Amino acid sequence: MAAVENGSEKHALAGKRAVVTGGSRGIGAGVVRHLLDAGAEVLAAARSATPEVPEKAHFVAADLRTREGIDAVAASAREVLGGVDIVVHTAGGARAQDGATGTPDEVWQDTLDLNLLAAVRLDRLVIPEMRERGSGAIVHVSSAATPVPGPYFLHYTAAKAALENYSRGLATELAPSGIRVNTVSPGRTATPGGEATREEWARLYGDGTATAIPPLGRDGTPDDLAQAVLFLVSDRASWITSAHLVVDGGEFPRA
Repeated sequence: MAAVENGSEKHALAGKRAVVTGGSRGIGAGVVRHLLDAGAEVLAAARSATPEVPEKAHFVAADLRTREGIDAVAASAREVLGGVDIVVHTAGGARAQDGATGTPDEVWQDTLDLNLLAAVRLDRLVIPEMRERGSGAIVHVSSAATPVPGPYFLHYTAAKAALENYSRGLATELAPSGIRVNTVSPGRTATPGGEATREEWARLYGDGTATAIPPLGRDGTPDDLAQAVLFLVSDRASWITSAHLVVDGGEFPRA
């Protein structure tokens, strides 16, 4: 039986090369840690490094909202890793706006660039090599809140809903090439960014939603999300593609 470390099979991803966008903090840093623990070589990409980035990880500073930033990530992956077997897009986020009609074009564009187009652009650069090899695993991190869009974060939930739709379509397109594409949607997760968003939500909505504990009785952790991602990129999920895994402790019940 494989050794187990931090809840992951220590050698499950031995020899695999992974890129994690938004990998410098929170959920992204958790994903980086778990991929490393499973034996992968990992490149984390974000605007700046933080102490959360494990020493064993490679890092590239890049603004993922721009084409130039995505080009830099792809170039670094080729140079440092020699190619890519796994891509995990955790980059995302947005600030509250004054409703749908009060959200200016530049905010919509910035939100789409980070939460949708960063994934589209990087996928486009790494997929040709995956196709040639006949294998690969891509995970897009969305949000469990997409089915319940509210006015102050409509730009964000709309971008994440588009990411989910893109992910399903891409999975269908790439399945014949042996490339699997899946989506993970976190709910309330204990990270500094998540806490800041909940405080803003509470200030704007004032309905107690932001402070409600999920039915499972606690907030999620980056490790909870990372375990889901680790499963989906591993051979244990070799017959899973186009799946949408909601990891929210029951916060947003589905019909």
